[in-house]
Amino acid sequence: MASSLPDYLAAARPVPQDKRAPWYLNVAQTYASVMLWYVFWSSLAGAGGTFGGTLSAGIWPLLLAILVGGLICYFCFYLVPGLLGMKTGLPLYVVGTSTYGAQGGLIMPGFLMGILQFGWLGVNAFMVAEVLCKCFGVGLTEGGAVQFPNPAHALIAIVFAGGAAFMGLKGIQYVARVASLFPVIPLVILVVLFVSTIGGVGKFDSAVAVNTGKTAYADAVAKAEKDHAEAVAKGEDVSLKAPDKPGEPMPAGTVILVVIGVVVGFFATAGAAGADLAMNSRNANDVQWGGLVGIALMTLIAGGLAVLVVAGTYGAGKVPASELKTYLDPLHLMSGVIGDTTAKVFLVLLAISAFPGGCFSAYIAATSFKTTMPKVNPYLSVGLGTLVSIFLAVTGLAAQVVPFFLIIGASFGPICGAMAADYLLSGGRWAGPRAGFNPAGWISWAVGFAVGTANFYLPLLKVEMRVPCEPVVAFLVGFVLYYALAKAGMESKSLGALQSERL
Repeated sequence: MASSLPDYLAAARPVPQDKRAPWYLNVAQTYASVMLWYVFWSSLAGAGGTFGGTLSAGIWPLLLAILVGGLICYFCFYLVPGLLGMKTGLPLYVVGTSTYGAQGGLIMPGFLMGILQFGWLGVNAFMVAEVLCKCFGVGLTEGGAVQFPNPAHALIAIVFAGGAAFMGLKGIQYVARVASLFPVIPLVILVVLFVSTIGGVGKFDSAVAVNTGKTAYADAVAKAEKDHAEAVAKGEDVSLKAPDKPGEPMPAGTVILVVIGVVVGFFATAGAAGADLAMNSRNANDVQWGGLVGIALMTLIAGGLAVLVVAGTYGAGKVPASELKTYLDPLHLMSGVIGDTTAKVFLVLLAISAFPGGCFSAYIAATSFKTTMPKVNPYLSVGLGTLVSIFLAVTGLAAQVVPFFLIIGASFGPICGAMAADYLLSGGRWAGPRAGFNPAGWISWAVGFAVGTANFYLPLLKVEMRVPCEPVVAFLVGFVLYYALAKAGMESKSLGALQSERL
């Protein structure tokens, strides 16, 4: 059979059993570093683009959404790829050929996963550089935003992305070593902030957060008008750059759907990459415990503590002067809780703690390229991808975090859904690569992606309908459609399990 397989499949070798480790030495550590990444939890309270953000309906709907989102991440997006990786000892880009075909798997989830990881690395490098520039007041505008071009920001982003790419190329054992200690930093910071604000949690009033947002918006509009008037007085031909007006406060049901969408969208690629992590696991117990602790538990801890800190800060009346983009951001609010000097120290520590997340992205990208392009030097392929990450970071294109989460979720939602259906239809086994491009996989992905990204293009078509909780809906579409198409005989011929598979 090997002669009929593409080079990247013929060259695939499983991780031997003696090279595998317990869940707390690889899977849990790595996923904990991802879920404790401050870019994730600092965005939760302000998601939705409305006055009061996700706290507009109170604390409990938000906490419920974080819990449910973490469980969806574990059961729907991680568990099947993780079990496939453990059973075969092979990465996602090999086991995914059962769903997308021996030829199709080269593109998806192969190249798609690898390329998207460089987007994540760019986001990480941008955010770290932005935090450090703001912390030390380097290269900022009068409003406190990072100004581009900014040599200091660029230098930090380049060093961060380059270092993370190097560690990712070294392998999971090095990434796990980095991830073993660094996640403690954001966890300790969140606990300190929570203890400092816990007295205000019970006094939180969502109306205060909503009104603060309205005040911040009015101030931003006034400043934009003032700047415009001064420019016109100087004879400059400029247009008024007023901020977009946030939407009205969300009801509890909408908050739950929005937050689940953000949590799952953030995690989607990491869930599919469970195959790459769990192929280093000894057994199903390691896969399950690694995911439950590293994903479900850490999502609840990181996200829950972060939103409680925001609520407690408002309830305790410790909110510092806020801008429209920062009034629900715990990174900005903590200066009013622990003082400006300590807040700056915490920001530096958070920037340092983001390094394992960058290493994780680089490791997944390196695994992708090593597997799908075995004859290409990974230092060359990953090096070129890192240059793309650096470009996204230094130009500021990586700044739109939440929309990026949702697009990634829409990309990998149908992938995880189709893989889950394929796994179920195969009786909990890996069916082996299928010939060419498997129609059931590609059709289910195309439709799932179109549904998952509908909220980005429907307004352009003047369509009022919105798709709720996009990444989850994309997963369901991928699952149902693959199952139906497979039952209708639209799977391509199976080439049989690789000889190296462990079942």
